[in-house]
Amino acid sequence: MSASAAKVSRKENSNHDAGDETSEKEQQEAIEHIDEVQNEIDRLNEQASEEILKVEQKYNKLRQPFFQKRSELIAKIPNFWVTTFVNHPQVSALLGEEDEEALHYLSKVEVTEFEDIKSGYRIDFSFDENPYFENKVLSKEFNVNEGGDPVSKSTEIKWKTGKDLTKRSSQTPNKAGKKRQHEEPESFFTWFTDHSDAGADELGEVIKDDIWPNPLQYYLVPDMEDEEGEDDEEEDEEGLEDIDEGEEEEGEDEDGEGEDGEVRAAAGRHGYCKQCFLKEAADGPPQQARGDSGNKPPAEPEQRCYGD
Repeated sequence: MSASAAKVSRKENSNHDAGDETSEKEQQEAIEHIDEVQNEIDRLNEQASEEILKVEQKYNKLRQPFFQKRSELIAKIPNFWVTTFVNHPQVSALLGEEDEEALHYLSKVEVTEFEDIKSGYRIDFSFDENPYFENKVLSKEFNVNEGGDPVSKSTEIKWKTGKDLTKRSSQTPNKAGKKRQHEEPESFFTWFTDHSDAGADELGEVIKDDIWPNPLQYYLVPDMEDEEGEDDEEEDEEGLEDIDEGEEEEGEDEDGEGEDGEVRAAAGRHGYCKQCFLKEAADGPPQQARGDSGNKPPAEPEQRCYGD
């Protein structure tokens, strides 16, 4: 390589290295700017959350009179809440037959969100006098402790002698025939004693966010077994109608074939094809083909046409 060529090569390598350094510097600056912009986005998101909480608190207060009115109306409907729970796909999976029997005494459910919504909520279950426990109200409360961790606490259930559903090793499936999700069946009422993971309490969240806002939608869910039975009956009736119609059509076909045979025979006796015979019959009674007079038997009928 000549000296001039070596100088050119060193110059190109130098420019390439300088270009890489510039590119890396620009990328680092872009990353820093992206981080700054993202911080602004996060700040706005946090601000939006605070505003949303304020709006939610405002409307929670406005909704309270309507919740109260709704509770008064629900009290007029027997077994409203147990029907609602049985019809809910997630809650029903936790109900054994004895749980369902106990919930027939459930007269009222109420969800109360605390003044600071972020701090938690409470669910109250009011019961009529029943053979299972002494409590009139069972409650479970969810909140945040001083360390910012979610915790829960609940009413201690005062079970009557021999009626503690949480100590029974197994229960029969509920009347709806829905299978339990747990391998070792637990009573619905164990929820009041389970505080292991308050931050992921699915039943509490379902009641608060899904059932409580509009329990009527689950109370009115139709019985799927009844609907299936009605559908089967309709299908059976349609099948019988199809069979009847088919038999009628077959009968009509057989009658038609019999009549057609008789017409052909009559036409043959008069020396006509079927079509000419019918035409002659329309014009007047068909005449027997003439034979010799006297006592001789009539001659064979004259063939009058060469049709059918």
